[in-house]
Amino acid sequence: MRKTMLGFAGLALILSVTPAWVGAADSAATPDEVIAKVHEAVQYLKDKGLAGFSDFNNNKDARWVWKDSYVFVYSCRDNVMIAHPLRPDMVGKPILQMKDDKDHFLFQDMCKSGANTDGGWVEYWWPKPGEAKASRKISYVHSAEVSFKPDIQVGSGIYDDKMSVEELNKLATQAKQPKKDAP
Repeated sequence: MRKTMLGFAGLALILSVTPAWVGAADSAATPDEVIAKVHEAVQYLKDKGLAGFSDFNNNKDARWVWKDSYVFVYSCRDNVMIAHPLRPDMVGKPILQMKDDKDHFLFQDMCKSGANTDGGWVEYWWPKPGEAKASRKISYVHSAEVSFKPDIQVGSGIYDDKMSVEELNKLATQAKQPKKDAP
């Protein structure tokens, strides 16, 4: 019993001296998390079928909404947003003529990048959750290649002022390659 009490006291001490910046850094999604979430969402749609679409519209589901990011689903062929957990007003609306704050057709680029074998990253300007002003966002998009609707794409993004699309595309390609054992 005494060891348990000392263990809890030690844990409390460690947690009480944790620097403030540790929590702040944890609030931004990483490129690796975004890639993993998109691949997870693609597999989820393959497993669930059409019934899975509605699960992405729940903004309280931590599986698809986390930190400052979220997963969205759209159809390029049908020109429609299928699921968006933070913007339900976009669901069912046309996407291909949608422009960002810099007058850029963001979904036209997403449709092209998402059709690549490894998917791809697209840069555009979009408001962070809870903000009105647009920030630089880079989203990773990938085709879901589901038999019931073969043109579906899934995306998620990060808000980042430094990383380039080229760096992120290399990361996405590396994420698909098998890990090599160290000699």
